[in-house]
Amino acid sequence: MNKKVTLLAMLVATLSGCANSDIYSGDVYTSDRAKQVQTVTYGTIQAVRPVKIQADDNGLIGTVGGGVVGGLLGSTIGGGTGRSLAAAGGAIAGAVAGKAINDKVNQVDGVELEIRKDTGEVIAVVQKANPSFQPGAKVRMSQGNGKVNVAVVN
Repeated sequence: MNKKVTLLAMLVATLSGCANSDIYSGDVYTSDRAKQVQTVTYGTIQAVRPVKIQADDNGLIGTVGGGVVGGLLGSTIGGGTGRSLAAAGGAIAGAVAGKAINDKVNQVDGVELEIRKDTGEVIAVVQKANPSFQPGAKVRMSQGNGKVNVAVVN
C-alpha cells in the first residue's frame, strides 16, 4: 500500500510542475500573435517591481491528486466506520493541500515594469523576470491583440 501512495504522490508532484512558464517571457509569442502585424514602440524603464505571476491553471491535477493521496492515507487509519471517516477527511484535507501546492508550483517570478514611452506616456507591463530589466534600460515594445512583449534594446 505504501509503495502505491508514494508512486501516486510522485506522479501528482510531477504533473503539477508541468506548467509552461515561458509563455510569460517577452521572447515568447502566443499563436494568435504569430504572423500578425505588431505595433512597435520604444521607451525607457523607470522602475522595476518584483511580482508573482499565477499560471492559468485550474489546479485540477493537484486537487484530485491530493484528494486521492489523502484518501488513501486516511484509509489506513482505524477500522470500520472510523476508517471511512478518516478516508473522507484525508481526501478533503489532501485536496485542499494539493490545490495549494499546485498553485504555488505554478507561480512564476515576474516583474512589473514601469516604462516611459518615447512619446512621454507612462505604462506598466507585467512579464517574466529577466536580469536585463533595470531602471534606465532602453526597451522595445511590440504590441498586438491587446498584449505587449518587452525586450531590452542592445
